[in-house]
Amino acid sequence: MANYDHAAIEEKWQARWADERTFYVDEASPDKFYNLQMYPYPSGDLHMGHIRNYSYTDLLTRYLTMMGHNVLAPMGWDSFGLPAENAAINTGIHPREFTETRIEKMKQQLRRLGAVYDWSREVAAHTPEYYRWTQWLFLQFWDAGLAYKKQAPVNWCPSCQTVLANEQVVGDGECERCGTPVEKRDLDQWFFKITDYAQRLLDDLEGLRGQWPERVRIMQENWIGRSEGASFRMEIAERPGASVEVFTTRPDTSFGMTFAVLAPEHPLVEELIAGTPQEQEVRDFVHRVTLQTEIDRLSTEKEKEGLAIGFHAVNPFTGQPVPLFIADYVLMTYGTGAIMAVPGQDQRDWDFARKHGLPIIRTVQPPEGFDGEAYTGDGPAINSEFLDGLGVEEAVAAATEWLEERGIGEATVQFRLRDWLISRQRYWGCPIPMVTCPEDGLVPVPASDLPVLLPDIEDYRPKGQSPLAAEEHFVATTCPVCGGPARRETDTMDTFVDSSWYFLRFADPANDQAPFSREKADYWMPVDQYIGGIEHAVLHLLYARFFTKVLGDLGFLSASEPFARLFTQGMLTKDGAKMSKSKGNVVAPDAYYESYGADAIRLYHYFLGPPTDDAVWNDDGVEGTYRFLNRVWRLATGDGFEAADRDPTPADDEILRVAHRTLQRVSGDIERFSFNTAVAALMEYGNALRAYVAGDGGPRRETLAACMDMMILMLAPMTPHVAHEMWELAGHGTMLATERWPQWDEDLAVLETVTMVVQVNGKVRDRFEVSADISEDEAVAVALSSEKVQGYLGGGEPDRVIARPPKLISIVVSS
Repeated sequence: MANYDHAAIEEKWQARWADERTFYVDEASPDKFYNLQMYPYPSGDLHMGHIRNYSYTDLLTRYLTMMGHNVLAPMGWDSFGLPAENAAINTGIHPREFTETRIEKMKQQLRRLGAVYDWSREVAAHTPEYYRWTQWLFLQFWDAGLAYKKQAPVNWCPSCQTVLANEQVVGDGECERCGTPVEKRDLDQWFFKITDYAQRLLDDLEGLRGQWPERVRIMQENWIGRSEGASFRMEIAERPGASVEVFTTRPDTSFGMTFAVLAPEHPLVEELIAGTPQEQEVRDFVHRVTLQTEIDRLSTEKEKEGLAIGFHAVNPFTGQPVPLFIADYVLMTYGTGAIMAVPGQDQRDWDFARKHGLPIIRTVQPPEGFDGEAYTGDGPAINSEFLDGLGVEEAVAAATEWLEERGIGEATVQFRLRDWLISRQRYWGCPIPMVTCPEDGLVPVPASDLPVLLPDIEDYRPKGQSPLAAEEHFVATTCPVCGGPARRETDTMDTFVDSSWYFLRFADPANDQAPFSREKADYWMPVDQYIGGIEHAVLHLLYARFFTKVLGDLGFLSASEPFARLFTQGMLTKDGAKMSKSKGNVVAPDAYYESYGADAIRLYHYFLGPPTDDAVWNDDGVEGTYRFLNRVWRLATGDGFEAADRDPTPADDEILRVAHRTLQRVSGDIERFSFNTAVAALMEYGNALRAYVAGDGGPRRETLAACMDMMILMLAPMTPHVAHEMWELAGHGTMLATERWPQWDEDLAVLETVTMVVQVNGKVRDRFEVSADISEDEAVAVALSSEKVQGYLGGGEPDRVIARPPKLISIVVSS
């Protein structure tokens, strides 16, 4: 019994799909479907973790095409940024050469997998044809007041020698790329005003409910972090005219304020301490705290540090002064950089008050029996004068109204979200199209002069400032306004800027007059199915949503959200960890291609487990799917048996019913992304076909042909090479990829009988073959008629009967 020649078959069909441009599309059909996987950065060979992800996307592309959709499945490269640059630095090869070599290698690997794309739409972020439009979009943001430059404390990675956005600081304050502890520095940086869109970004998450994984929605909600409360001013007792503004979500607790805290970086600190005896002590404390990361400062496991600065703030509710502290747990980047402290209602303030010997006043009555420390629940207000007796909600409203009536405060909404810091002090990125002129200040490069080309330089290693700053031929330029000498911006853009709009360029990649036409963007957008890792829940997905909303507001497209549906696949693990080069546990696909072929590899990934779950790689697993495909191959080629022309028998009727039931299951499983159960159903169907072929009288030629066509069509999206070969061998003159997905016959797909299990107190006591459409009353009657069940009932009635016809009746009886 011969196995199929996977190498020859795969090479043949990969060439056919490429030569015939089978999966290239245009905007002619009204039934579009945009199927997109997050485009990869090309810094290394594909391993099995990557293969798993690309296999999922390709299955959907092929299935949706067979369902009659006009499927756009493009591919491109996130080819700027730290991953590609660091890999180039490690190899000593220029980033451009390294990147383009890796792109070609990865394209070959994707082709070998049988993954199909519309390659006419390929984009790469590092090419001038692409980043010209990234720069053009920056200018649109500048013109709209959404891009600005200012000095700010930033996250600095001393290893990568560059600034990181808040979202790129992970774990215990470490760089997401290299794991080095992150430091704080003050630098002039470029920002996008994503905070202008905070409320819309939050509100529109509701429309994604049920279409995005709930945990991704929640992660974005928490990152945006909307807080409702009140802000109000407190005078500084020792400095008439000086005041500090605080924000609180609980103005009702203000009567319990016993101290106030400033962030060490708050500008009022410098103003107050200058020339005071405690000046040096305060400066030393500020310096020590500002070296810590925000994550360290907010950690609940670390004892809070604070220092009294010798001044007092006046509580407007009581008129009493309270001591003013600076402390590590108050951040300048959140709220106003100052808080009122109410230890009776906040555990962090309670701990701080105990440490510094400060009074504690409760302002909400805890329930009887409460023996904790700070009480954060609801209850009547106490020790709060005109608020006494009110519940928390009423008291918050009354306290806010009191502040507004006196003109010292107002209801306020705050967001945790900060503006997006896009500056990077690295070479391999998109140049920022701005110049600085001594006369005209910051001036945008005219759109007609784009792209500002990234020069090829010899020394591109990080030095704490952009390597471009040392290239005078790049830096020196003329001012577009006055024509005088000017200096180019030498920072490059965060690579997440590139990936915030690439999906729009795929809609119109050859356009040299605009990043995309509105007509084509409106045809394809939003992306109908987006596939990628959960690690992008905040970074890329939030930024892409922001870009889409801005470009919609500027009139460039109609879509308000970029991705209608989101699927986040689980990780592939080996040796107890995520498969990655850094952990040394990657499995390269090359040897498996040689031994088993791409189809067996693909099918194993589908079979490995639910796509949303992490899966453990098994080195021997591909052999099992390879054996299955060879068994199907032998059924398709008549290896070892003879089919006959004869009248149908009950065996023929039954195998047809199995075929249609399998089609119904597989179709539903693919729609639900339950690929593993779809493969299991096909394997069961394969066993049924083998039993049919081996049965009395052998297979009927017409029945077997119909059943094998059904098998081949169902395998087509999963194992396309061998499926196409079998389709051709069956005498079909059409390309399998463009065949329509079959439809099951409802009458044939219906189960006539099923096995109904009867349990007593959770244990199986009997089984019956019953009609698939048996009613609940009938099913219960059958179960109670069982002699075995009656033996447990002892002539009495059951305490409870749980009926799940036609498969289960569960009876509960008292012991």
